[in-house]
Amino acid sequence: MNAVLVYVSGVFHLFYQHNPHADMPGNLSWGHATSPDLIHWTEHPVALPARESHVIYSGSVVTDGHNTSGLKSGEQPPLVALYTGHTDRHPARQHLDKQHHEAQYLAYSADGGHTWQYGGETAVLDLDKADFRDPKVFWDGQRSRWVMLVVHPDERQVEFYSSPNLQVWKPLSTFGPAGQVEGIWEMPEFFALPDPQGVDRWVLKVDFNPGGLYGGSGAQYWVGDFDGTTFTPLTSSQTLDFGPDFYAALSWSDLPGRRVWLAWMNNWAYAAMIPTAPWRGTFTVPRELSLGPELQLIQRPVKELEALREASVPILPPQDQKMYPLSVTHAHELRLQVETHGGAELHLEFLSAEGVEAQVTLSASEVSVTRPDAHLEVPGFGGTHRAPRRDGQPQYDMHLLLDLGSLELFGCNGQISLTDLLLPAAPIETLRISAHTGASVISGQLYQLRSIWERK
Repeated sequence: MNAVLVYVSGVFHLFYQHNPHADMPGNLSWGHATSPDLIHWTEHPVALPARESHVIYSGSVVTDGHNTSGLKSGEQPPLVALYTGHTDRHPARQHLDKQHHEAQYLAYSADGGHTWQYGGETAVLDLDKADFRDPKVFWDGQRSRWVMLVVHPDERQVEFYSSPNLQVWKPLSTFGPAGQVEGIWEMPEFFALPDPQGVDRWVLKVDFNPGGLYGGSGAQYWVGDFDGTTFTPLTSSQTLDFGPDFYAALSWSDLPGRRVWLAWMNNWAYAAMIPTAPWRGTFTVPRELSLGPELQLIQRPVKELEALREASVPILPPQDQKMYPLSVTHAHELRLQVETHGGAELHLEFLSAEGVEAQVTLSASEVSVTRPDAHLEVPGFGGTHRAPRRDGQPQYDMHLLLDLGSLELFGCNGQISLTDLLLPAAPIETLRISAHTGASVISGQLYQLRSIWERK
């Protein structure tokens, strides 16, 4: 499920909602993994186990470099986690229709994130609400204080708070309802990025369920200004990813010089039915973020992934169609420069012994991914997922990552992204590229990728 990310002394930490005892929601805790390079990951013991009084929902981890919390007990600055504690049946709500309760709690680590202590049974922010969750915390250096966003799901609102010490919080402002309000809101994210003129703008992202483009869950964002109290959008709500399986994206806290995030690759419409074992659910590849000329969010796979490239073959311009063999045990990366005019289309079909397992169509007006209905019972899984092009250019790039059970596509220099889980009836073993009505490949390269579990 969704991740909580922090960068500490050259190490990427990934905490994630996790049931240590089953592959279904329940007993929610924070699992823990670390990486030196965003590629190779080491699993660690559960960081925050479910408590007797509440389970552990999403939140944030930050480095308290100034020890504002007073929780430092060694040479290292403390890591502080702010998380939502969820209680199914709260004694004070037994007379209400909604008997569950959510509030924001604190935990901390004195050894760089490997062992944790809870900050007592008392919440640091409690509005006595059933649904009030997913704190996003960051240090506002200009004003020397902490800022936290927490979502009010049913009201479709994000509320801003400030604190001098991560433990006492006062309200600042509220954003919403706005944009997509069909479903409840969850998982806010908020950070600054420079626009093409070098002016810092703020990106506010929020997820929703239902109301996604293809049913189930989805995500939207705004770009605007933040004066330390209020977020003022300069854009309307924009779609974050045009595939069905990109949810709960969060970025690494305290990562200097760049903004990188990843998301839960799943959809609430069928998350509990994905027929995988012994795990259920996965994350996208990490993505580097920037802002485009129209204040759109640009997403590109991080450069670190290039270290996994092994064998490669050039993709030649197809006069009709060409076939390229794929390894059934490896992931692949495909880079293309294509040209499409008018109604021209370039089709990429990913084939198994059972037939077409996914098709990508590139045209002058859109990029699309089509996946068949799952061979196992996963209602709503099949369909075509479309991303409109806004650049209007006949030539553009496409960057595709194909794993054994997923497809992540980035187009038009990262202006377009589509994220799709795949449930192939048999392993994908062939790529077929065919041109229609004058579409063409200008240049391209197909890479086989080494497994992240293999070390050089």
